[in-house]
Amino acid sequence: MAQSQAVNLSASSYYVPHFSCMRYLNYGAAVSEVEVNLLTGETTILQSDIIYDCGQSLNPAVDLGQIEGAFVQGIGFFMLEEYLTNSDGLVVTEGTWTYKIPTIDTIPKQFNVEILNTGHHKKRILSSKASGEPPLLLAVSVHCATRAAIREARKQLIRWKGLNESDSTFHLEVPATMPVVKKLCGLENVESYLQSLLS
Repeated sequence: MAQSQAVNLSASSYYVPHFSCMRYLNYGAAVSEVEVNLLTGETTILQSDIIYDCGQSLNPAVDLGQIEGAFVQGIGFFMLEEYLTNSDGLVVTEGTWTYKIPTIDTIPKQFNVEILNTGHHKKRILSSKASGEPPLLLAVSVHCATRAAIREARKQLIRWKGLNESDSTFHLEVPATMPVVKKLCGLENVESYLQSLLS
């Protein structure tokens, strides 16, 4: 009936919040457990636990998907997505054949996310907070866990070789790709272990 009488049934509005309303802090925490294959440098994320402050979530299912998606995107940034440049500074990685993005086998085997509803905030739009991009930074927990695993592997290697503990310092680049992790773990791990058994 409305269509036949050319009546518009939609409504729209435009809201520009005060500048002080657009500035707020997002809070979140993540803990990740990884397993590093010393021979290949492959990092398997066994578990990640996240708690994230969404203010007063407008739609918990959407926020949950946004948090998980941003975290997986962060895994790509911190662990996989290496882009190579030529001598002119142009990117030479042109597709997923050479540019690795997260896949089903790179996400955490056990992935726990809890949304923290911090209640009513007078100066926020419907008391909500962003959940789309900020959780990306929580994926640094995977990088830190990988660094801790490499540190332990290097300590073991030092004990096998009978070296000084001061040789265990290293810097783990971002992204921590398989070749980088393998190199930092020590290519001669197996040989060192076998020699330690013989002595």
